[in-house]
This record gives sequence, structure tokens and C-alpha cells, in this order.
Amino acid sequence: MKPYLHKFVQKRVLLLLLSFTILSNTYSQSFMFGQKVKWEVGLNFGPSFFLGDLGGNSGKGTNDIKDINLEFTKMMKGVFVTAYPKGWLGIRFAADATYLEGSDAIITTTGIDELWRKQRNLDFKTTVLEGYLALELYPTMMLRRDKSYEPKLRPYGLLGVGVFHFNPKGSLTDAAGNKTWYALQPLRLEGQGMAEYPNVKPYKLTQINIPFGAGLKFYASERINLSTELLYRKTFTDYIDDVSAKYIDPNNFSKYLSAGDAAIASKLADKVQPIIFPGMTRFSEGTQRGDTKNGDTYFSVVLKFGIRLGPLNDNSVLRQTRCPSVY
Repeated sequence: MKPYLHKFVQKRVLLLLLSFTILSNTYSQSFMFGQKVKWEVGLNFGPSFFLGDLGGNSGKGTNDIKDINLEFTKMMKGVFVTAYPKGWLGIRFAADATYLEGSDAIITTTGIDELWRKQRNLDFKTTVLEGYLALELYPTMMLRRDKSYEPKLRPYGLLGVGVFHFNPKGSLTDAAGNKTWYALQPLRLEGQGMAEYPNVKPYKLTQINIPFGAGLKFYASERINLSTELLYRKTFTDYIDDVSAKYIDPNNFSKYLSAGDAAIASKLADKVQPIIFPGMTRFSEGTQRGDTKNGDTYFSVVLKFGIRLGPLNDNSVLRQTRCPSVY
């Protein structure tokens, strides 16, 4: 794990411990909903997946499940604090860290559609740090007739708003087979911010996302619960992998970058393999490089471990064994 990722995780653990202390002391205080708020803190971990321009599987490239490359499955880790002002409503704050990666080189070719992408021969990797605020909605708790009964197994939906940070890097391999990674955003590989390409705007490395999904929570005891959750992130950028628009004239790099950076940018922008057209060394200016119609996304499937804070009710309905009237 990178040193900065260590620091990120350490900070989140300290935040979790601090939240545990503060929320335990304030457990009995009332919330705006006019009743005592139940608090929960916990950890989550599980695989995360990228869906964007690079990589994919057979057929035309898409941003859906068909083009998930399991070879690049990464582990997401995070912490969360959730307030429950009502049995059917949770308000969650969470922080996560993961790693995303994609490469055209791994595509298995069965036809011309894959050959176009494999000929492009681009790759990327990035660490992603995110924080979000979301609402958890529990329909079975909302619809139950018997309000004295709280089922141990509870499905829920999730919707929120978040912020995430990324920093895509691309690789160059030398004659000896040594691979070096370079930060891509400063190199403006698709002409971002260049006067020659007014429609290609610079992109920010910190952006907004919309997390939404669903999960299933199980109360193993009054204090401990486990959940499995699928969480998809809608983003508003097509540059998580730094690929979106068209190839540019490589001569323009020297107008906006130092000589050293211009040389690197020229190599990273166009790494064509002459598969379809033998002898080809570069794509011509204006050739499609990415798919501007679909933005980049990522999602995770995690296991969550939660601890309920504060005093527990001695007459907890979780101890009841009778069947619910609505579930």
C-alpha cells in the first residue's frame, strides 16, 4: 500500500474512534425527528470495478456489466457513521479508498470491434478516495403493521451525493521492458485547454458523484450487524481513465508543455499497435480516441460490519421470534 494510502486509512480509523466516543456521549440526545437517535459505526471492504473507455470484452466497447475486466478487480476499504432517527431511515457519512485500472492490451479479440480497441493500446491506473452523505431507506420497516416488531433481516435502498478524487496515470515501456507511469492530466493528451481544440475543456481531479444502490442487513445481535451492499457511482466525468475524445496533432504539445513533457505526452497520447493497418505509427488528428457518449463509472460490492452505539433496550424487539405481519 502506498504511504499516502496508509495515511488515509489511519486518518479514517482515528475518525471512526473519535466518532464512537462523541456519538456514545450524545446517544440520548433528541434529533429533529423528535425521538432518540440510534447511532452506528463500522467498516466495509469488498471488490470494486471500473467501467470506462479502456479495456472491456468481446464486441463493441460499452460502460455496462458486459465489459467488466475481472483481472483488474481491486479491493475497496472504508469506514462509516450512520444515524437512525427512524427505524426506516438512516443518514450515513462514509469515506472509502480504492484503486481502479484498465488496459486495452488484455482484450480478447474475436472480431474487428475488439481489434480497434486493442490497436489503440492505452492503459491507466488511479487511486480513488471518496466521501459521501447518503440516505438509507428500509421499506419493510416503513410498511410493517406491527410497530413493536423489528425484523433481524432488512433490505434497504441507498441514495446520496459524494465527492471523489482521482489522478490517472499511463505507462510507457522501454526497450528493456521496464514500465514507467506518468500522471496524465497535466499532459493534456486530448488538447484540454489548447486554443486549437476549444471544445475540449480541462478536467478537475476532484469531482462530484452520485452513489446509489441496495443492500441487505442482518442483525446478528442487538449490538452487531452485517450487511452486503452493491453501490454504484454515477460520475460527471469521462476522464477517470483520461480517455474521452479524439487524437490531436502531436506538434501542439510543444506549444503548451516543456520539451521533456511534450516528448512524453506525444508517446502517451498515441501508443498504436499496427494490428489492423500494418506499418501504422500514429493515428491521424481527429480520429476517435474514446467514447464521448458515456461517462466513466465505478461500483463496489462490499461486506459491511456495523456496531450499534449507546445503551441497548432491555426489551429489545430484536429478541422476539414471532413472525412479522409485513415483511
